[in-house]
Amino acid sequence: MPRLSEVIAALENLWPAERAESWDAVGTVVGDPEQEVTRVLFAVDPVQEIVEEAVKLGAGLLVTHHPLYLRGTTTVAASTFKGRVVHTLIKNDIALHVAHTNADTADPGVSDALAGALDLRVVRPLVPDPSDPEGRRGLGRVCELDHPLTVREFAARAAERLPATTQGIRAAGDPEALVRTVAVSGGSGDSLFDHVRAAGVDAFLTADLRHHPVSEFIADRAHGAHPPLALLDAAHWATEWPWCELAATQLDEISDRRGWGLRVHVSRTVTDPWTAHAASNTTSSSMGAPN
Repeated sequence: MPRLSEVIAALENLWPAERAESWDAVGTVVGDPEQEVTRVLFAVDPVQEIVEEAVKLGAGLLVTHHPLYLRGTTTVAASTFKGRVVHTLIKNDIALHVAHTNADTADPGVSDALAGALDLRVVRPLVPDPSDPEGRRGLGRVCELDHPLTVREFAARAAERLPATTQGIRAAGDPEALVRTVAVSGGSGDSLFDHVRAAGVDAFLTADLRHHPVSEFIADRAHGAHPPLALLDAAHWATEWPWCELAATQLDEISDRRGWGLRVHVSRTVTDPWTAHAASNTTSSSMGAPN
């Protein structure tokens, strides 16, 4: 059985900490480097529900995409929900390791997994990493569909292929416009609009799209010199969960190659925070009180 330090070294080779954004908090949060690891659990969020799942599984290592303490803290008291996570991990000899923006830009990374879930062919990074001479690493991916779909049909494909959430998929733009090329970016993506414009794609699928940036983007495309471009907004958690399966496969391959015999698992617990959705009545007037 490998020691935690050996497994972490393998993970750091996949997602080097130095490739994370300067504001990010990646790497090992909790764990004794000398402890032995037999089971590993991958998940998006380091929340108590996931930690309890790791306890029941008998995992010695929990790997999450999102950091536990992104902005630092002055306490790990169990009276706080993050402190309770730390206490539960330590009491049960479970290490926590985070791969966030260093996994976003990896080759393969978060957006490759998202593209794979949507059955898209990756062409290139949306925002290439200038330190990669091969031009494969970077944020987001520019992709091609196997055959054209309307925006409505592509949204339906995304709703079918991505993990189910309360939000589902929202789309902005002409629902009947044809989509042949797509940019994708797991997680929050409206900061990438300039790169999406430059990519010349027909649609952009990401998460956490906000009203004003979307409204301005769609208006600019509708009245500008450029062809229209559709935006598709999925749940943040759903766009990043496919990476857990990709990452688990990568660690499985390393374990087999090194004879570790690790048992690697992916949490299917939905930790998207939205729990209910009430659809608007589209047959009634959108303004004014009913008669």
